[in-house]
Amino acid sequence: MDTRHAKGKIKAFGALGLFLCAGILSGCSKEKSSLMKIPSGSPEKEEQVQVRLLGASGRWTVPVTVSKIFRTDEEWQKRLTPSQYRIIRRKGTEAAFCGQFYDNKKTGVYFCVGCRLPLFASSAKFDSGTGWPSFFAPVAAENVRTEEDLSYGMRRTEILCARCDAHLGHVFDDGPRPSGLRYCLNSDALTFTEMAIPDPKGPFDPLPAESPGEGPPQP
Repeated sequence: MDTRHAKGKIKAFGALGLFLCAGILSGCSKEKSSLMKIPSGSPEKEEQVQVRLLGASGRWTVPVTVSKIFRTDEEWQKRLTPSQYRIIRRKGTEAAFCGQFYDNKKTGVYFCVGCRLPLFASSAKFDSGTGWPSFFAPVAAENVRTEEDLSYGMRRTEILCARCDAHLGHVFDDGPRPSGLRYCLNSDALTFTEMAIPDPKGPFDPLPAESPGEGPPQP
C-alpha cells in the first residue's frame, strides 16, 4: 500500500474518531446539566398503595388503600407553579434559607403539594441549620418512600410521596433522636395546615374524614 495513501486513511479515521467523541461528550454534558424528569402518565394497570390519612375525629387512620395518582406532564404543569413543577416533577432543589417553611414554627401538618397526602408534622420538625425544612420522622412510614439517588456524583437517599411520586428531598443519617434521621425537604414540595397534631401512637380512626381520593388538605 502506498505510504501517503495509508497516512491519509489514518488521518481520516482519526478525524472521524474525534468528531464522534466530541458528539458523545457534548450529549453527556447536556444530559448532566439538565434536571431529571419523573415519568408521567397513567400505567396500563391501576396501582394502589396503603397510607394513613386524617380521620373524622382528627386522629390518624389505620392504613387505608388508595389509588396512586398519575398525570401527564402537561397536566402537572397546569396544576403547579413553575417552581413546584421543577422540584416535584423534575427533581429540582430550592435555594437554602429561601423556602417559605424552613423557619416555620407554627403547629400543624405538612402535606404533599402534588396530591395533598399528609407527610410530616411540626412535632417532628427541628432546626438543622441547613436552610431547608428538616424533620426526624414522617407522620407515617407508609406515606413516604425512598429510592437510591446517584445523581451529580453522589450517593444519597431520595424521599418521594407514596401516592403521587413527588420528589420531596433527601434523607440523611445525621438527625436527632429518636430516629437519628434528617428528612431534608423542599418547601415548594409542601403545603401547610395549622392544626392540632394527632397522636402518632393512636388511637386510630378506621376511616378517613372524606374519600381517600385526592382532595384539599385535611381538615
